[in-house]
Amino acid sequence: MAPEPTTFQEAILYFEDPDNCLNYLSIRRWPDGVVVCPRCGSTKVCFLASRRVWECGVKHERRQFSIKVGTIMEDSALGLDKWLPAMWMIGNDRNGISSWELHRALGVTQKTAWFMLHRIRTIMQDPITGGKLNGEIEVDESWIGGSVRNMHKDRKMEVQKKHGQKGAKTIVVGVLERGARERIRTGVASERTKAIIQPLVRKNVEPGSTIHSDEHASAWRMDDEYTHMVVNHLEAYVRGNCHTNGLENFWSLLKRSIGGTYISVEPFHLFRYVDEQAFRFNNRKDENGELLKDADRFDQLVLQIVGKRLTYAQLTGKELQKLATEAF
Repeated sequence: MAPEPTTFQEAILYFEDPDNCLNYLSIRRWPDGVVVCPRCGSTKVCFLASRRVWECGVKHERRQFSIKVGTIMEDSALGLDKWLPAMWMIGNDRNGISSWELHRALGVTQKTAWFMLHRIRTIMQDPITGGKLNGEIEVDESWIGGSVRNMHKDRKMEVQKKHGQKGAKTIVVGVLERGARERIRTGVASERTKAIIQPLVRKNVEPGSTIHSDEHASAWRMDDEYTHMVVNHLEAYVRGNCHTNGLENFWSLLKRSIGGTYISVEPFHLFRYVDEQAFRFNNRKDENGELLKDADRFDQLVLQIVGKRLTYAQLTGKELQKLATEAF
């Protein structure tokens, strides 16, 4: 068996072999070597080598299953030789990869590449392991969206009338734990108010932690639960140990990927792109602060493929439209 890939070039060659793909995924999906039927949970399973699928020994519908069943790749006609390189690229490209670039690289349609990327972003969502963040915490928000100053006069007036001076921008809130390995959790917010931001902070930050924020924290701060350190950006960006530079770094990376790679992101898809950038940010370093290799980051992404599903109807909102029509 060929050694597992450590670079993208090696990954392309390695995953050309269907047996390599199958071995790579099965070891990570069933590390103890016991294959479990994803439909009934039985371990009475035998492998059909001629078709590279397993068959469950318990009598039920759809007893045969491939490595894709029960993962984000379920019901996809594309082979693992396309799925795994796509995961490698989006997991390790610092500014992301557009659907047009992926469609040219893999030889699939742009629509297929767009759907693939959103399915992969679904598994990049933070599984929220390791409990709440604690210690020195930074909390900040950023406005994501097009600038009204670049719009046509008529469009600008329409947007400002509907959304105010900030235009049609969306608020993204970030909570970052300082340390050797910085960890961040994010959320898209409808407003910058106590009712929105306080629950998000409580959900992610251990009580008693020290929160560093800018002057806008006055709208949501919780002095009875946390120690607050505030820096006024109108006066300075750093005041002793109080700053939000860690989050400013993340906002810079996020806006560079959205503005430079994706160009335009619809607000109802924004959380997926934020999750993508947060995954890469959280997997830059290990627990000791050492930089992770591309293969390790890819391996972490592969470990998250099980138990998640995103259909095209869910992605485009057609499923919600159908439910709304039936309810009406």
